[in-house]
Amino acid sequence: MPHTRPAPGPHATPAASGAYCSGLRRVGILTGGGDCPGLNAVIRAVAKSLMRQCGVQVIGIEDGFAGLMGTTARTRVLDWDSVSGILMRGGTMLGTSNRANPLASEAATAQVLAHVQALQLDALVAIGGDGTMSIAHGLAQRGLRVVGVPKTIDNDIAGCERSFGFDTAVATVTDALERIQTTAQSHSRVMIVETMGRYAGWIALEAGLAGGADIILLPEIDYDLAAVAAVCREREARQRYTVICIGEGAKPHGGQLTVARRVATDTADPVRLGGVAHALCDALQPLLHSEVRATVLGHVQRGGAPTPFDRVLATQFGNQAAQLLMQGHTGRMVTLQQGRLDSIPLADVAHTQRRVPQDHPLLQTARQIGISLGEG
Repeated sequence: MPHTRPAPGPHATPAASGAYCSGLRRVGILTGGGDCPGLNAVIRAVAKSLMRQCGVQVIGIEDGFAGLMGTTARTRVLDWDSVSGILMRGGTMLGTSNRANPLASEAATAQVLAHVQALQLDALVAIGGDGTMSIAHGLAQRGLRVVGVPKTIDNDIAGCERSFGFDTAVATVTDALERIQTTAQSHSRVMIVETMGRYAGWIALEAGLAGGADIILLPEIDYDLAAVAAVCREREARQRYTVICIGEGAKPHGGQLTVARRVATDTADPVRLGGVAHALCDALQPLLHSEVRATVLGHVQRGGAPTPFDRVLATQFGNQAAQLLMQGHTGRMVTLQQGRLDSIPLADVAHTQRRVPQDHPLLQTARQIGISLGEG
């Protein structure tokens, strides 16, 4: 295909022929890492902003970076109609992969850059979590013009106070906690609900507060088993049931993370956490009269339609990514800080995570209203 600027389409404004489009003709977009509610909203916003304002041709890359790592690139043209009607749809229309790391070898990196050149892409929008942002930074160091969009239900991307997908996950877990509570009350049980979040406890903390959990256990605060059992015994005598919300990365004092399995080293995170609720269940049961049950919510937290908040945030992020490209600002990630859209260098995001700080106001709120954090 000739490397020429497409004529402005029927939805383009007069700005489409303006000078602030930084020579953009073809832009690629991909979704990396785990799926997340709101991905399609970002794709829609990026594509429509670029097409409408600059007449850019948008190329969707299938299955994340994996779509650029084979002998043949897997892509599709995203026109106006193909990205219409997807705002409220969960998952990602492009597919994704959390086991494709083009920085794993020089050969893999060269393959990705060769495909970008062959596709005549002027820039790339990478939507993903900390792993995707680290890859994007590595490719930017090798000359690729790239803008990142933060995506994770874990809310653990450095420099971003709220990532889309998180609100939907919190709503899902909150609903589960409400349903679990009625069973706990009916059977006088201790019910343990395990959330995702990896090494950050944002989902467990916010959903635990919203869902009325009696005990919230986070990766950032090692819990004391005796203290947890004491709260349960006190509630046995008074209210006869207890609901515990635990993040998958939580661990007891002196204990280890509960690892569900280890995966191939070609992924950004070769460890898959999971099963801490069952481990806690086994440890608590001998210490209590009540029956203890565990529920692992798993991937249900990733699925379904995004909440209105996530739809709006994802749309804002996608539009902001397009604006950065049009202004020639690459090597950066869109972010939300102090309630305002902004951007930060990918270098500030790569290989780091945002965890719940020990002085976070929500921790203080939990303690002050009588929610146990498992502290001795």
